[in-house]
Amino acid sequence: MAAPLRIQSDWAQALRKDEGEAWLSCHPPGKPTLYGSLTCQGIGLDGIPEITASEGFIVNEISKKSIHISCPKENASSKFLTPYTTFSRIHAKSITCLDISSGGGLGVSSSADGSMKIWQASNGELRRVLEGHVFDVNCCRFFPSGLVVLSGGMDAQLKIWSAEDASCVATFKGHKGGILDTAIVDRGRNVVSGSRDGTARLWDCGRSACLGVIADCGSSINGVAVGAADNSINLGCPEQMPSEREVFLFIGSDAFNCCTFLSGFLLLAGTQDGNIYQLDVRSPRAPVQVIHRSGAPVLSLLRFRDGFIASQGDGSCFIVQQDLDYVIELTGADCDPVYKVATWEKQIYTCCRDGLVRRYQLSDL
Repeated sequence: MAAPLRIQSDWAQALRKDEGEAWLSCHPPGKPTLYGSLTCQGIGLDGIPEITASEGFIVNEISKKSIHISCPKENASSKFLTPYTTFSRIHAKSITCLDISSGGGLGVSSSADGSMKIWQASNGELRRVLEGHVFDVNCCRFFPSGLVVLSGGMDAQLKIWSAEDASCVATFKGHKGGILDTAIVDRGRNVVSGSRDGTARLWDCGRSACLGVIADCGSSINGVAVGAADNSINLGCPEQMPSEREVFLFIGSDAFNCCTFLSGFLLLAGTQDGNIYQLDVRSPRAPVQVIHRSGAPVLSLLRFRDGFIASQGDGSCFIVQQDLDYVIELTGADCDPVYKVATWEKQIYTCCRDGLVRRYQLSDL
């Protein structure tokens, strides 16, 4: 991947006044960082600023909410998107997780203040408060119906909630440590959880029962993903017989924080030291590719169209698409970790340590 470009987090506001400036930089691996600036030369009749770039950078295109910059010397190009809307009143502290319902109408989020809330996705207006976990809620997500929420907390409990009346309809107990991530199988008859106790468990939602421990790793399981296997996969004969359930083991450069499936056989996994590994489960010994944009922890990965969205601990959040020769950067977080990303159609939502939910509109793409 080309050298990453960076831009001032509030560039859109800074460049909306005459002679307003914003910094930008290009970070080629193993080379000195290139620094530059953007300057506003005035606002056009259409409300779009006229921007010039300093030496070494080119402004390819600009709209009210985006700017496309290139650094020809390093063959780097990024389109920077500013939030369409920012919701500041949902939580008072850092927002650790969020999800959007399948219909796009509701959001759910959890915070370092210990709260979990359901809100209107269009304007951030509070609809329900989900109370019942002891201590922090680490993860929350909607079931495919959009009417039910699954959550996991530091109290080692999984809970299922009604999004309509905020009642807790089921509680699953069995983990010995805080639950760090969950995944929903198909339409939601079963769910999977990963915990600080080193185990991943499969649960039957109808019976509120643990069907079994599907992995016991001996250390925290930070990320869980469920995908439909490709029937063409031939796993072959391993040199050493794995456990009954383990298909392969891949050792990365540091602790893995998150993972997601891109297809029936392609998997993405992000590490604490900033690496994003693309793995093919048919031949997992060597990664298909390794993407490294900074040393900040990779905190979330999400399949999106024919690519993916990643967020990191330095505030960067970016989209990689196969059909685009540039990266789309979601800006606004000023060095604060972006913990989670959720999408609905052409809208992308992020949650951040600064306590804000940001909504981006991809209607231009």
